[in-house]
Amino acid sequence: MKRVTTAIALVAASCAGRGVALADGASPANTLAGLQRQLGACIGAKPLGPPGSRLTVMLTMKRDGSIFGKPKITFSRLEGDAGQRRQFIGEAERAVEGCLPFRITQALGQAIAGRPFFITLGRPKPERGI
Repeated sequence: MKRVTTAIALVAASCAGRGVALADGASPANTLAGLQRQLGACIGAKPLGPPGSRLTVMLTMKRDGSIFGKPKITFSRLEGDAGQRRQFIGEAERAVEGCLPFRITQALGQAIAGRPFFITLGRPKPERGI
């Protein structure tokens, strides 16, 4: 049986400054797009890490929106000095853990239970002018 993976790519800086927030009374996510919006609202409050830093976190969800075990870092591109890199990793881990458990419907929970999810966090590197 082929295992299907799902990726939710999110650059935290993309939601920063937009005033996106998940209201306490907001409906649980019923689609992957809804889950991505929920995660963006939770994590996107402020940019993480030095510009150019990226981190991909893998987690596996249960039907109730909680996760199995602890999120695992599967990829990193770290910019800045050693202190900035450590700070970025810690901020990213706390940001993801602070959004748990995800608020999802029973239908979405049944569809995604046991499947790995990959969340990419970080900030784009500023473009250089010509």
